[in-house]
Amino acid sequence: MKLALFDLDNTLLNGDSDFEWSQFLIRAGVLDRELFESKNIAFYEQYKAGTLDIHEFLDFQLKPLSRHSRKMLDEWHREFMKESIMPMITQPARDLVKKHLEASDICAIITATNSFVTSPIAREFGVSNLIATEPEHRDGEFTGRISGTPCFREGKITRLNDWLGLHGWALESFEDTVFYSDSLNDLPLLCKVKSPVAANPDATLRAHAERHGWRIINLH
Repeated sequence: MKLALFDLDNTLLNGDSDFEWSQFLIRAGVLDRELFESKNIAFYEQYKAGTLDIHEFLDFQLKPLSRHSRKMLDEWHREFMKESIMPMITQPARDLVKKHLEASDICAIITATNSFVTSPIAREFGVSNLIATEPEHRDGEFTGRISGTPCFREGKITRLNDWLGLHGWALESFEDTVFYSDSLNDLPLLCKVKSPVAANPDATLRAHAERHGWRIINLH
């Protein structure tokens, strides 16, 4: 039995769904451009540099969810999928996921982006297992806060182990474990799996992959 893990943003997607969700809401007039766009860009640059304060970012990203009904958010998300996400899904990314699914590997998307944004994207790829940052909700509506550990950096290992434990598994349960990621932020988990793959890697991850002989692929 094999486990295939996929990062989402800039790995399976040719872009960042977290960043683009805020940009979509700005274009739709839901968020004030003057107040939110510069912050959104700054957080994204911090993420790419490996300096992001995840709790500060999640406060920024999740608060807007609490200001609107789930029904309205779902309507906006359907438009977001068509306008922003579908153009970011490349055929090589689809083919990679399909290869693992057809091999009957256990597949999961593991992402720092919250599950509201990413659940429909995981379904588009045909992946039923999603490990993501979880927004807190009450009576079906979002509170603007996080539930549990953010699925980010070392937190991805924590969240993965929690998910594996629910199924009675551990990383050692599998004959092979592969993780595809583009980001230096995922080095903690990449170093835990048997077969790390740098997919569309940033400069830091590419250098690390080359030093350690990791496979490097391009899905874009």
